[in-house]
Amino acid sequence: MIFKSIKLLLEANFYISILVLLTGCLLSVSDRYSFFEFNEDLYGALDNNLRMIMIYLAMTETVILMYCYFRHNFQIMIAVGFFLLLMIASMRLYGDINDIAIDENFSLFFLYTGLSHSLYGVMVRIEKNNTHKQPENNQ
Repeated sequence: MIFKSIKLLLEANFYISILVLLTGCLLSVSDRYSFFEFNEDLYGALDNNLRMIMIYLAMTETVILMYCYFRHNFQIMIAVGFFLLLMIASMRLYGDINDIAIDENFSLFFLYTGLSHSLYGVMVRIEKNNTHKQPENNQ
């Protein structure tokens, strides 16, 4: 009963995090509607680089979701979440290398989406392991 409740919460949170990730990435193209403030020091190629990273992230997320859906296997979300969490450090490094301030909302964005993806992947793995163990115990 408790596992089912936790599973439902993690699953709902996972799908919300997908919407947040895709919306945040796609809206980053627009200055007016973006979740993120792009520093005025980001100009020309630097400005477009960061925005293109976000577009590529949205495209990658879509492809991975399609793969998981068709394979009926969401355990890969553990790794996806890990890489989203690594984006926090990557963004800070990007800012340091280019000597520009990066909006702190990026860190919160990647922390939420990364943890949501990883926790959902762990839950799927636990559920799959429990499903495989139950028939063995009945014999």
